[in-house]
Amino acid sequence: MNIQKKAMGEYQTNCYIVTIDEKDIIIDPGVDATQWVVQNVTNPVAILNTHGHFDHVWSNAELQKELQVPLYTPVGDVEFLQDSNWRPDLPPSTPDVLVDPNQTLTIEDISVTFHHFAGHTPGCSMIEINDTLFSGDFIFRHSIGRSDFPYSSTEDMKTSLQRFKNFQRDLPIYPGHGESTSVKEEQRYTDYWISNL
Repeated sequence: MNIQKKAMGEYQTNCYIVTIDEKDIIIDPGVDATQWVVQNVTNPVAILNTHGHFDHVWSNAELQKELQVPLYTPVGDVEFLQDSNWRPDLPPSTPDVLVDPNQTLTIEDISVTFHHFAGHTPGCSMIEINDTLFSGDFIFRHSIGRSDFPYSSTEDMKTSLQRFKNFQRDLPIYPGHGESTSVKEEQRYTDYWISNL
């Protein structure tokens, strides 16, 4: 598996291209991601959203049209793609596949699991591909996503962090902002975040 990453837009939101068996999966195409993605894929098969905030989904529609591939979005966050309270200029997009919490899908013979960790948004998920997690805005290196936004939930975040604390596999984590980390590394801080939310 090959992973390409580029931080996009004013919030430096990580867009990823994951290539397995010469098939490209795009994760979280943010602001002005289209040109970089198009230049760096050869056989795109899907676009995935970890959650629905504008800085992670901005280029969804443009890439759907350009690449002619399906968009997968957690069902709890679909409304964010059509109506952004923060950025009314958000280009609206419509998912081709609504992903249920903790659903595993097969995309072109590639297994993809959306591990549901609500709190930052209702549908916020860590996407697992090939024993690697793409955590969106749930977990960062030595930090977590905010739970004080509209439609966020501190109680859901606490519940999700407790579940994350008990996650049994030490997998690499590629977050929506900043540098990569691992499950074991971030579990060191879970109790701190739960007690301080």
